[in-house]
Amino acid sequence: MSVAPVENMASLNTDLFYDILRRLDGPTLATAACTCAAFCSISKEERLWEDVCSSMWPSTNREDVKSLISSIGGFRKFYADCFPLIVNKEVTDYQWNDYLEYPEEWTEAEYYGDMDEFESISPSDFVSIVDIRYKDKLICSKVLWGIPNANGFNGWFYNCPFRIDLLTYAARDDDDGEAFLSVANGLPPITSMETERKDGKLWRGLRDGLRLSWIVVNRKMKQAANLASWCPIGGQRHWPTDKDFVIRFGSILPARDILPCQVVECILSMKFRVICTEGEGAETTLKLTELSMQLEDMEGSHVNGRNSLLILKEALSCRRSKNYSEVLESCNLYSKVQNELKEEKMRSESRLDRLCILSGIAAFISFCYYVL
Repeated sequence: MSVAPVENMASLNTDLFYDILRRLDGPTLATAACTCAAFCSISKEERLWEDVCSSMWPSTNREDVKSLISSIGGFRKFYADCFPLIVNKEVTDYQWNDYLEYPEEWTEAEYYGDMDEFESISPSDFVSIVDIRYKDKLICSKVLWGIPNANGFNGWFYNCPFRIDLLTYAARDDDDGEAFLSVANGLPPITSMETERKDGKLWRGLRDGLRLSWIVVNRKMKQAANLASWCPIGGQRHWPTDKDFVIRFGSILPARDILPCQVVECILSMKFRVICTEGEGAETTLKLTELSMQLEDMEGSHVNGRNSLLILKEALSCRRSKNYSEVLESCNLYSKVQNELKEEKMRSESRLDRLCILSGIAAFISFCYYVL
């Protein structure tokens, strides 16, 4: 059987090219687009990138989300904005002493920023598109339109700590409000919580298998960004109760000219509760009980709603990277500097305490001397 030689790529059918490219994932499709003019031309087809986004972020299958993505530039732009993760390595510019001098160096107007700029930001313009996977299997998809409880410029939202509890509000629009994770999803079985406390098998399974994508879209700016770290960057076992597991994702966001610390941490928390174990006559099952976002500064203080909106706006146009190790390095650098600042603060407070004690002793001795 003889095979006819192909003289050049142009001699092949365009439908064949399309059929080849539609089977590729996003990074491979982007690479293939750089190999020849034919692939480059076909790779601009929105349908290809719609399939890629649908595969990576199943929540984009919704018709309302498709319309949203089309209105901000299409699926190709959406993928280019959201596949790379946020990287911020400007943490080292911040010094603890600068933070202590905040009340004297920053006026209230400087703290709250340009009011004209703030008034151009509406909480209703933000959309959260969230997908949770465990070992490449989808366990939860949520879409939240706007930011809850943010009505009114002088409302409590703008001056209180910023927090989004996604399950509380997104479940109102979804029929499948609850999400579960079981052995059928690849979760390691446990016989009892006592056994789990000793070997930590379930905890390791959660930490190694969970993946989170939390995309924030601003409809007015027509920009989007993924605020998650994709893989967990921390967590806590058996908190606040014995059956709860908290997994933490996040990113380091720029806050230059918004807050004195210049950078903040976006914390995305996911909490699971054990509802069944093998020893109870059923397969090991976890229930997703919390999925939230909040912003914290270097001292661990929550950022208020007013500044959070400004920070989210800046995050939509900040630097990103496809290299996950670089993203992880950015988070580790922030944690390192934050720990150093806490230690320096503790040392300073310890010195101040000793000075107060010595002053008190000196005052007591002086008082006794004059009395006697």
